[in-house]
Amino acid sequence: MEKKKIFAVYMIAVVLFTLSGCGQRVVDTQQIAKNEKIVIKFSHVVAENTPKGLAAERFAYLVRERTGGYVEVQVFPDSLLYKDGEEMQALKDGKVQMLAPATAKFSDIYPPWQVLDLPFAFPDIHSVHAFMDGPAGEELISGLKSNKLVGLAVWDNGFKQVTNGIRPLVKPEDFRGITFRVMNSQVLEDQFNTLGAYAVPMPFNAVFNALAWGNVDGEENTISNIYSKHFDRVQRYLTISNHSYLGYVVLANADFWNSLPAWVRKVLEETLAEVTQWERDKAAELNKEQLETMKKEGYLTIHELTATERLKWQRALSSVYDHLAQEIGSYWVDRIKMDQIKD
Repeated sequence: MEKKKIFAVYMIAVVLFTLSGCGQRVVDTQQIAKNEKIVIKFSHVVAENTPKGLAAERFAYLVRERTGGYVEVQVFPDSLLYKDGEEMQALKDGKVQMLAPATAKFSDIYPPWQVLDLPFAFPDIHSVHAFMDGPAGEELISGLKSNKLVGLAVWDNGFKQVTNGIRPLVKPEDFRGITFRVMNSQVLEDQFNTLGAYAVPMPFNAVFNALAWGNVDGEENTISNIYSKHFDRVQRYLTISNHSYLGYVVLANADFWNSLPAWVRKVLEETLAEVTQWERDKAAELNKEQLETMKKEGYLTIHELTATERLKWQRALSSVYDHLAQEIGSYWVDRIKMDQIKD
């Protein structure tokens, strides 16, 4: 009887050892020690119920599911870890492993990214996708490599609109004397200065209070950001202008990325490709739904630019293209203009 018990214990140990070994065969032990979980801290500055916030959570869920929990993506929304303006350095320092900053944040790293901030650069979202999913987008993303950044995907937020608390913005001259919060981008500052307004660079997490306290009069943003951060509660007027695209680049720290086993990188890349399409659809859906909600709630007086009004804005802002061409050369600005002609 005693021998049978010993034999049973022995067999259980053999089975457990075998199962344990099978589970570890997919792990590249040259990169990561046995039994170690890979943790990816994914930080961003917007709310959880925005296109980026929802996509980050979906990405984390799918990665955990597809790796059996071996890779854990921890999402930190709403500037919980690092504020707008701090997160890029945190990524370079390895304090976080992934980010999804707005394209405007790359103006210092690789100046050609500024073309995406040009007013009326794209007539619609399909034009944005054609540009970013083609050779131009590949070239822009490749320009990040010298800073030890790996560009993995481009996510939409959508087109920006303009809010303020002073007066309706219908004609270009309506901007005169009004202060607007902008991201830290020379093109965005130039845009408002050209219209006779004042541009105030400011991190995203500070915008609500700045609007509420009157430190700035207005801001530009997508509907989903305006709605999720309650900017409509501290503004009076909204102009549907669709004047500029707001998108994000999903980034990884290059050293961390290259240290991952090949099979993990493959799972992450395939999952990101799937989530990117989902995120783009979700961004369009949320912006449409939340605009309708804001119309019903009635906090804002909303004006949608007519085709004639839009043309006047475009003409008033045409010099912004010339200024950028002087700064970075004409190659990228001409490339944007050529795409406009094609469309």
